[in-house]
Amino acid sequence: MPIYMDRHESIGATAESVADAHQKDLMLQDKYGVKLMTYWFDESRGAVFCLMDAPAKEKVRQLHAEAHGSVPHKIMEVDPDAVEAFLGRIEDPQPAVSGAVPADESHVDSAFRTIMFTDMKDSTAITTRLGDQEAIEVFRTHNALIREILALHSGREIQHTGDGFMVSFTSASQAVDCAIAIQQALATHNQQRPEASINVRIGICAGEPVEEDQRLFGSTVQLTSRICDKADPDQILVAPVIKDLCLGKSFAFADKGEHALKGFEQPLRMYEVQWQD
Repeated sequence: MPIYMDRHESIGATAESVADAHQKDLMLQDKYGVKLMTYWFDESRGAVFCLMDAPAKEKVRQLHAEAHGSVPHKIMEVDPDAVEAFLGRIEDPQPAVSGAVPADESHVDSAFRTIMFTDMKDSTAITTRLGDQEAIEVFRTHNALIREILALHSGREIQHTGDGFMVSFTSASQAVDCAIAIQQALATHNQQRPEASINVRIGICAGEPVEEDQRLFGSTVQLTSRICDKADPDQILVAPVIKDLCLGKSFAFADKGEHALKGFEQPLRMYEVQWQD
């Protein structure tokens, strides 16, 4: 059977509501001859993507309509290899091993963390300009390079959005070091491959997000995403808390003034990390 990916515009959805809808789909998939493979939730954009084997697009619509009523806005046939290259996986993550967490312990944790978002500039335009096959190679390079640097700086990948990453650190200075290393590595790549250049914006903040099932939620996550949205390609923007936590380190910060952020009442002062020699 062909492989389909669909997109739902789900403004206001939460990770919990999306996970619940996915479970409802799983309960009815056999009725429509569909085999759901996995899904992705981009909370900042209010978008949900589902990947599945299905006999026809109409069966996908019928399944979602009966299961939870969220009919996809777009359905397209895809190459599973291309999807894995862009989004990192084509199957649901493995569930936690039974008994790994004592029954009397909560699955929700709140602790102070530094959060980093990365976002690639013009990811759609890259595909249009280079064509599918060459664009896949660019995305593979982007993913491999960033994941290698995350590993070197103890960054924990929380979410891969296809053209960016959400990452958690226990140290603000580690996050800034990591962001600088990413931009420097991409600058080297772009000098060597200007026809396939990769330009990334990065935002960093810190606070106490809520963690559940190895995912992070809350205002700290949302604020970091908004900071990333304000950054220009090749730029690193951070919240004042990051600058304060890096006091005494060798980083150079430039005051970029206050910015209004969608969903937040008060403007936020931002600082640019100077990473270029």
